[in-house]
Amino acid sequence: MKVLPDLYPTDFDSPPANELILPQGLIGFADYQRAELLYLPDHLPFLWMKLHGPETLHFIVIEPGGIVPGYEPEIFDEDAMQLDLRSPAEAMILNIVTLKRQQPVEATVNLIGPLVVNRRTRIGRQLVISNYSRFSAHHSLVENPQAATVARTA
Repeated sequence: MKVLPDLYPTDFDSPPANELILPQGLIGFADYQRAELLYLPDHLPFLWMKLHGPETLHFIVIEPGGIVPGYEPEIFDEDAMQLDLRSPAEAMILNIVTLKRQQPVEATVNLIGPLVVNRRTRIGRQLVISNYSRFSAHHSLVENPQAATVARTA
């Protein structure tokens, strides 16, 4: 599950909050059209995305650069035009992380449906990338040492 509704971080007064506008909301959360990115230094590379709508929801997201080797998402030209992206550098990519409460080492990240935000306008959309077949919606963030051991002995 991607949403952690029973987790309410309260220590967000000091870190800077960056507002994002999501005109279409996230997939499955169309009523949540405003978000804040919350940076907590001891949580990096993870960021909190606080969605504002009928309730307040929190997602955990990452910027995949340097964390997910070989991840080069491509977006459709129409999506780039709708976000008014003038260059690739204007695109901030945020991927939603899924954590299992009792097994954080099994965290996965959705590489197929990132949130793409125009850094200049702060407007974003969750998109399905055009090269989605190269990636997974459940990409493991941490290599499972047991799975690696089994693979080596097989």
